[in-house]
Amino acid sequence: MFKLEAMTIGLIEVLRPAVAKIAREDRNLADQLRRAASSVALNVSESAYARGGNRKALLSVAAGSANESRAALRVARAWGYVGEVETRQAEARLDQVVAVLWKLTH
Repeated sequence: MFKLEAMTIGLIEVLRPAVAKIAREDRNLADQLRRAASSVALNVSESAYARGGNRKALLSVAAGSANESRAALRVARAWGYVGEVETRQAEARLDQVVAVLWKLTH
């Protein structure tokens, strides 16, 4: 679980420049992306001390927030706020996090 927590913090670090750029064009979208990415990390961290079904529920919420983060990046690209090159690394990290979460919840 510690490795997954570190992955989620790394994801936020990679997202930070894109979020700043998106915020210059669309504060609401940047805020939603910021909240979704934070939710991934916070729910993964909370799940480390949860038991049984609560752990799986928290990890499922984290997976949903990761998917929301991915969608927010795609929306930002569609609006032209950021380019594919700027989001490629973040999307790769999101793919890794989602893959781990999938294994832990299925």
